[in-house]
Amino acid sequence: MLDIAEELHRWVEQGREFAVATVVATNGSAPRQPGAALAVDSDGTAIGSVSGGCVEGAVYELCQQALETGEPVLERFGYSDEDAFAVGLTCGGIIDILVQPIRTSAPATTGDGGFAGEPADRTATTLAAGLAAAASGEAAALARVVQGPAGLLGRALLVRADGSHTGTLGGHPALDGTAVEETRALLDAGRTTSLEIGTGFAPGEEAESGDGAQRSGSRCGQPVVLLVESAVPAPRMIVFGAIDFAAALVRVGKFLNYHVTVCDARPVFATEARFPDADEIVVDWPHRYLDSQQLDSRTVLCVLTHDAKFDVPLLERALRLPVAYVGAMGSRRTHLDRQQRLRDVGLTELELNRLRSPIGLDLGARTPEETALSIAAEIVANRRGGTGSPLTGAHTPIHHDTGRTLGRIGSVA
Repeated sequence: MLDIAEELHRWVEQGREFAVATVVATNGSAPRQPGAALAVDSDGTAIGSVSGGCVEGAVYELCQQALETGEPVLERFGYSDEDAFAVGLTCGGIIDILVQPIRTSAPATTGDGGFAGEPADRTATTLAAGLAAAASGEAAALARVVQGPAGLLGRALLVRADGSHTGTLGGHPALDGTAVEETRALLDAGRTTSLEIGTGFAPGEEAESGDGAQRSGSRCGQPVVLLVESAVPAPRMIVFGAIDFAAALVRVGKFLNYHVTVCDARPVFATEARFPDADEIVVDWPHRYLDSQQLDSRTVLCVLTHDAKFDVPLLERALRLPVAYVGAMGSRRTHLDRQQRLRDVGLTELELNRLRSPIGLDLGARTPEETALSIAAEIVANRRGGTGSPLTGAHTPIHHDTGRTLGRIGSVA
């Protein structure tokens, strides 16, 4: 749901009533991952997608029904061999979708103290707060019940980076405590995934209450499955070297939703006129700028300077940072020379093996735009666990599992 937070936040501010369908689990070749959402308002306007088209019509109808009933519903869609015309995924996968209405209160002129954009119940209030946080760029995570005791479906908790939280999942207070702890850990990692919280009871202990609130687990008599959606600031792409290839890479980086910075020590080249799409342009020595930054494990560093006096001190630092990707432009001869220079300044073979050079996948690229596509393809393959090989004729999965599997927390079984 947070993938369309900006649009949904505007709907809340406008006082619209709407229902959101969110992918909560997938199996097999599913077109969208957990967290993908489709929303429908009371006027029938739809935004987002949960399947790339396969089941959108049926999900649209479920959203309309949820608006009428005011109740959340969990629905499974899969492929039906028995009925070729059944609503399902033609790719053969299975997706579970939570459909949840979000009702807003009447305007203040009704005399009830409400105003347009103020959700009418606690769960809706929590969801609206989550949408506001995600829309503003704040790091926050929403945890919603997608499986568990009756009456808890759709209940929500909003957890912020400092550990503060709003909302409740209902049930035993221990459920909220465990959920906050585990959701915050997933937020720190920037992950969206399903999470199973066990009962927290030892065998034969279900009938006792005692110190149960101090034990991890749901304490609800059965496991509770949550969908945790993390909203974190956009990952960073830092492009070193203000050349024409960099301008094309900036555009592709923005297309992939990176926050893109261009850094070059030469002020005549590092200008807004040359890089109008960049979020930030920095005139500084690349290694000095890198030293001043606090980067996370999603950061991508692209070294296009192609000059040893810039490359070596920069890569000496970059290859020792816990970032997602480090790539450097240059011919194979340049790469070999650069490797030796980096060995000379003390880098180990393990550190050198992190360097993607020559940068990009072999697409036969010639133009700056083609080269930028080649670099972006390698970044995506590295991020998603792809091979970069053609899918035609292959028998490997189209979508790779990169850590969205179900986690089991607090179970003593």
